[in-house]
Amino acid sequence: MALEIILASAKWRRVKGVRAAIARAVKAAQPHVTPGDVTFLLADDAALRALNHQFRGKNKPTNVLSFESAPGSGDVALAFETVRAEAEAQGKSILAHVSHLAVHGLLHLSGHDHMKKAEAARMEALEIAILLRLGLSNPYLLKPERRGKTGSPRKPGK
Repeated sequence: MALEIILASAKWRRVKGVRAAIARAVKAAQPHVTPGDVTFLLADDAALRALNHQFRGKNKPTNVLSFESAPGSGDVALAFETVRAEAEAQGKSILAHVSHLAVHGLLHLSGHDHMKKAEAARMEALEIAILLRLGLSNPYLLKPERRGKTGSPRKPGK
């Protein structure tokens, strides 16, 4: 699997070790994903808002977007401000959240989705297993006081 990481926003320079965290997440996910060439775009909310609007018709930023070009290959874009805010709200490090979103994006590139309940459960189980290999906890088990108004954890975007 070829990996490229593009720093499109200088804001990501504040996150020491972000490239290494992504590389570790890619390596940990390899047994569970279709091998291919992957580019990670480390962008900001403005860039993700534009991509989200153009490709999904949603005029708002999101944490992660995946664009499959072939099975296992494609691009994964992350929005700095949204990722940082979510990490803070969930009480975890930004690197842990980046790792989770990198795994999430890679699974999308390999054909996984979370539109239906059964597929969402399979995808979450894979995410949890991969993150455990990285020494990270289950991202879907948030402390109740860290959850949003609805009491449920936030799902990564596609």
